[in-house]
Formats: sequence, C-alpha cells, structure tokens
Amino acid sequence: MSDQLRVVYAGTPDFAVPALSALAESDHQVVAVYTQPDRRSGRGRKVSFSPVKAKANDLSIPVQQPLTLRDEQAQNQLREYQPDVMIVAAYGLILPLQALQIPKYGCLNIHASLLPRWRGAAPIQRAIEAGDTDTGVTIMQMAQGLDTGDMLQRVECRITENMTAALLHDQLAEIGAQALLETLDLMIADKLNPVVQDEAQVTYASKLQKSEAVINWHDSAVAIHRRVCAFNAWPVAQTTLSGETLRVWESRLIEPTAASGNAAAGTVIGTDHGIDVATGDGVLRLHKVQAPGKSSVNVGDFLNSRTLPVGTQLG
Repeated sequence: MSDQLRVVYAGTPDFAVPALSALAESDHQVVAVYTQPDRRSGRGRKVSFSPVKAKANDLSIPVQQPLTLRDEQAQNQLREYQPDVMIVAAYGLILPLQALQIPKYGCLNIHASLLPRWRGAAPIQRAIEAGDTDTGVTIMQMAQGLDTGDMLQRVECRITENMTAALLHDQLAEIGAQALLETLDLMIADKLNPVVQDEAQVTYASKLQKSEAVINWHDSAVAIHRRVCAFNAWPVAQTTLSGETLRVWESRLIEPTAASGNAAAGTVIGTDHGIDVATGDGVLRLHKVQAPGKSSVNVGDFLNSRTLPVGTQLG
C-alpha cells in the first residue's frame, strides 16, 4: 500500500473540521470533500455554508453536496475520485452499501464515544447527561447499520464534573483528528486489529429535542446539573423567571443548607454567591444565565442589573 492515500472526506459541522485540517496537512491527498447541501438560516434566511465546506474552500479542495448517495449518479461521481478510503465525521447522510464499497479500503467513521456505548446522533451530550466519567473517540470501519462496524482505534477522554458538551465537543474533535491519522498509519502498515463491538454493551444516544431543555426543578440537583452541562451549547437548559425565559448556561452543585430543607423545588434560597435554587433533592447554583434579548452573563453581573429576592419561584 502506498504511504499516500487518496482520501474522500465527508463531514458537515464544526466537529468534522479538525480532522479535515489534519488530513490536509498530512502526506495524504484529499481529493474531494462531501458535505450537506447549503441551507438558509437565521432571520434573513441567508444561505450558509457548513463549517466543513468553508474549510474545504479555504484549502481549495473540490466540494460535492449531493442530496443523497443512494442514486447512481452520485455514486458514479464518488467512483470517479478513485478513493483509497473515505473518512466520515458527522456527515449527516446515510451511506448505502453501494457507496461504502466504492473506496478501495472502505469507509472509516470518526465517532465521538467509546463504542459500543452511545451509538447514534448525540453521543457527547448523552454521555454527560448520564453522568459518565469517561468517554472518547472511536475510529470505526463503517458497515450497514447505525455505528455497528468494527472498531479500529479507541482513545479515552475524561469527563469532569462541570464539563460542558461544548468543551467536550472541541476536545473530542481534536482527539479524533489525531486518532484518524494514527489509524491511517496502521492501515498503511497493515497493522490494523479490528475489534467486533459487543452487542450486549450497546447504548443509544438519541437526537436532542428542544423540549428536553426545560428544567424540572423537582428533579435532583445532580440530574439538572448534568443536563445544564449536556445542553450547552444546544438546546441550552431553561426555566422561567417572572414569566420570561431564563436560559441556564452553567451551574454548580453545592452542599445543601438549613435554608434549603423546607424550600419548595424551584425556590431561590440564596443570592450571595450565585443564584442558589432548591430542587427535588439538593441545591443547584446557577453560574451563568441569559435573559431574553441579552447575552449570557455570569450570575454576578445578572444580579447587579436586577433585584432577585430570596423566595422567588423559578419555573
């Protein structure tokens, strides 16, 4: 096998950019980038490129944006690039078997979990929400089915108590880029050791829904805190204050006090060091919040701009 591989890269969001950059700086030749079609977004409904397309344009790499890879014309276009391997990272389109078989050495996927745990759409967020202390990146040989292929490389990453999905996302994107290059080196050296996933250990990371962002203060402080972390940067945990939406970007777990013992869930029980809120079990300190039409701010700045009496009810 040549030390230089002809690579087709398929990805769409920010998570997929570091691996594309790493490939472009390597000895491998990225012959084409596949990404989802441009879409209109925002109030002005302006057409916006995906982050991967923007990076590919910067690198002067040809970009393809088929609506599907199920039709023969799209498959013929892919075949014309004569790829040795296709790398997929959060592409967002299903690759049918015909497409998977086009590259000489198949298709590899950069998945943001330690498979077989958290197959599916939102592995970063679901790992945090579940209270996992470890996650990572798996480089997988793609097969038919949802994240079912053999594992070629797994790199672990620690999840700390207050780590947000936004921060973990960025860490895993960089880990994935490095793990991909190492996997390609092993492929060239014929030293890959594929490991079949244990189906008994499978869990699924379902797609995030906006409705999940609404805080139920009757839940425990631990459960709410995990969701605050998991839903940063989207859909962002939220509650209501005086009838208006208050988004909660960051929070902290604190020790309960005597004042919290009899307080109803959702009651503000202190504002000396943050906004301390009683929950169904324990106390949660709101650390960074956002009022409607405003930017997110630390709670200290938020409290400087308004009065929030102890006893105020949230939610």
